[in-house]
Amino acid sequence: MNNIIIAGAVGLILSMLGTPLAIRLLSRRGYGQEIREEGPSGHYDKRGTPTMGGIVIVLASLLAYGGSHLAMLSPPTVSGLLVLFLMTGLGAVGFLDDFIKIYKQRSLGLRSGAKALGQLVVGAVFAVMVTQQPNVYGITPAEPRLSFLRDFGPPLTIVGFTIWVLIMIVGFSNAVNLTDGLDGLASGATGVVLAAYVLIGNWQLRNNCIDQLGPNCYWVRDPLDLAVVAAAVLGALIGFLWWNAPPAKIFMGDTGSLALGGVLAGLAIATRTQLLLIILAGLCVIITLSVIIQVGFFKMTGKRVFRMAPLQHHFELKGWAETTIVVRFWLIAMLCAALGLGLFYVEWMPR
Repeated sequence: MNNIIIAGAVGLILSMLGTPLAIRLLSRRGYGQEIREEGPSGHYDKRGTPTMGGIVIVLASLLAYGGSHLAMLSPPTVSGLLVLFLMTGLGAVGFLDDFIKIYKQRSLGLRSGAKALGQLVVGAVFAVMVTQQPNVYGITPAEPRLSFLRDFGPPLTIVGFTIWVLIMIVGFSNAVNLTDGLDGLASGATGVVLAAYVLIGNWQLRNNCIDQLGPNCYWVRDPLDLAVVAAAVLGALIGFLWWNAPPAKIFMGDTGSLALGGVLAGLAIATRTQLLLIILAGLCVIITLSVIIQVGFFKMTGKRVFRMAPLQHHFELKGWAETTIVVRFWLIAMLCAALGLGLFYVEWMPR
């Protein structure tokens, strides 16, 4: 438990103090956000706000994780390192996307094919490695199976499992990216999911099958370290949110949104709660569905369901204040995370 507290505290302090330094450095170099011409008119005053703040989140998370293990004199685990690899790798893809936007002074960075290729390469390495490296009890970071509250169903082939993992990684990294459209929205929405994974990892540790074999125990390789990873990223995210809350002084950019989507997918895979993530991160899923519905309906009928997609911009064009949208969407994110946690704990309720 001390590992979790230290990781969260170090991540928070590093991010809280490091973000103002990043704001000054990025502003001095002119690394400001470009705004889509077709977006809400109220966003034009955000042009030039420093972006690529996700660098702070990633670095603070890595240092917090390392600092926690150093303080407790405990070695890092394969599960924790793999999830952090996924976060950092996707963050690097996002960094290239952000840098190209700034360098070419446009709102679009990497071409969609190149961006997808980067996500697929990082995801494929993670998907293969996560089924390797068993511990002394023969438990690997993940099994090639589907999972909800735990693994279920027949084993998948390594190819089938890799494809499924890639769908999760690309899907959730892009979902967080789509959610990152208003000041503080993606930070708050992903923060509540990370908090849920701190609780999930801690509960799986207390009810693991190695220490107490029972009908509801968990075959998870490194539950404590996965909670440490979630706490480190959560602490870094809270420190960043202090400066990213409306009106934002810095944006996380694709560097942050892809990294956060990756760490959520990685935690879901390593804790054996893949399908549960759809509920825990329900707000991101709803926002992604709004884009799919908008594009699909327009291609079929030539008409739009929403005034603009993603969904948060629809409410902007309806006249809602940005802060109102952000707070209400945060509440939805909290309800989704609470529902997911309720489902996770329901099998432990007395009958």
